Amino acid sequence: MGRRIVVSGGGTGIGLAAAETFAAEGDRVVILGRRPEVLRTAADKLNAAYGPDLVTWTSADLSDPGQTRRAAEFIAADGGVDVVVTNAGGNVAASNDGTLEGIADQYQRNFAANVLTAVLLTEALLPHLTRPGGRIVHLSSVAALRGPGSYGGTKAALHTYTFELAKRLGPEGVTANAVAPGYVEDTEFFGDRGTAEFIAQQIGQTLTGQPGTPVEIAAAIRYLASPEAAYVTGQVLHINGGAQFGR
Repeated sequence: MGRRIVVSGGGTGIGLAAAETFAAEGDRVVILGRRPEVLRTAADKLNAAYGPDLVTWTSADLSDPGQTRRAAEFIAADGGVDVVVTNAGGNVAASNDGTLEGIADQYQRNFAANVLTAVLLTEALLPHLTRPGGRIVHLSSVAALRGPGSYGGTKAALHTYTFELAKRLGPEGVTANAVAPGYVEDTEFFGDRGTAEFIAQQIGQTLTGQPGTPVEIAAAIRYLASPEAAYVTGQVLHINGGAQFGR
């Protein structure tokens, strides 16, 4: 029997690619998100490809403590957890109306979507995480280094949370790292903003002249979640085609 993996935002894009990477290796995967129909479709697809009941799901707004607690109870009822991947989030408030109220709303919504969803799920599952050998992987973004402010600031906050976890859990044999992608195609992230001109601009910022793919990001997640990465903790792995140098 493989390991037990939890992936938030696992119904589409990078989260789905990560779930598939683990399922393909025979791991049991729980995917979470806010949309039951998307999660059900994703789980059915992966189970048909890799084995019945390998992938299960539960829906929750992970920025809400009560819903996160119920999701964690659902997960823990079936056993312990080896890997937590916090992928849920996005630039859910890309603009504001210029008023102080609008700016506050923008920052608060992005903080809830990107920081609280990662922190609450992680903390809820910590009592059930394998020790030693547990792995935590947060999904950050190139925006943490260069903005925009409300979204990039939330991803930068995930870096400091990653460092805190690495220090707190290192003595217990648990690692915590983050992956920070640049522009990645085939996701829902940009929505209507993802015009042909915008995409060309994003690709033009890379040194490789090509976009990232969910599968490439999933491969990095898989490495950081692997037993072979036991000596890697407190790190942010930048994957952006050279659009931004890491630091």
